Amino acid sequence: NYPCRSIHSLWILYRSFIMGRRKSKRKPPPKRKAIEPLDLQFNCPFCNHEKSCEVKMDKGRNTAKITCRVCLEDFQTTINFLSEPVDVYNDWIDACESAN
Repeated sequence: NYPCRSIHSLWILYRSFIMGRRKSKRKPPPKRKAIEPLDLQFNCPFCNHEKSCEVKMDKGRNTAKITCRVCLEDFQTTINFLSEPVDVYNDWIDACESAN
């Protein structure tokens, strides 16, 4: 029945539950960049139309064909299971540069 004892116990409760711990000084993790999907349509190197070339890949036959819808130029190449449409387009550009 000591008034000091009840004040002391209230102080302990106050420190442990209300005040809590100090905040951590750890920095938040950096935000991840969103992965952008690769293009499926490309600019034609012959007629210079934007996004007029479309790639059709036949992974069963290991071939891919890229065709321009405007000037009807096309290119066919062999592919593997890792190939993407952008790889076919780059092969076409490389073949055009080696021909010139």
